[in-house]
Amino acid sequence: MGSDPSWMFDFTGTVLPVFLVVVLGIIAVSAGKGLLQWSRNNSAPLQSIPARIVSKRTEVRQQQSQEDNLSSRTSTTYYLTYEAEDGVRREFKVDGQEYGLSAEGDRGLLTYQGTRYRGFQRRPHHYSTAE
Repeated sequence: MGSDPSWMFDFTGTVLPVFLVVVLGIIAVSAGKGLLQWSRNNSAPLQSIPARIVSKRTEVRQQQSQEDNLSSRTSTTYYLTYEAEDGVRREFKVDGQEYGLSAEGDRGLLTYQGTRYRGFQRRPHHYSTAE
């Protein structure tokens, strides 16, 4: 580096373009994967199957503000895992209200299309009373 400024031309002429191509490649691959999943979901049949909720989980993310270190933003993503009668489990992202109304052990009809959650209709529990 010293007093010879030619290293700057090597950086901007070689390293910087390679870096930009790699970053653009990563962005293109990510966008392609998302587009492919979207297309697969659209072509998948809408399915409704008997299932039960076997697990609930949340993912909480906190983001610090760039302007100051005092403020932060928190977001929560909600997931429910369903098990079909054949034992296959599927996890779907759901909204907070659906998550709050759901309990492990609930049984009903799960509707989905590919990896897209379309809903869950609970079957009422039948309680027997012993007299």
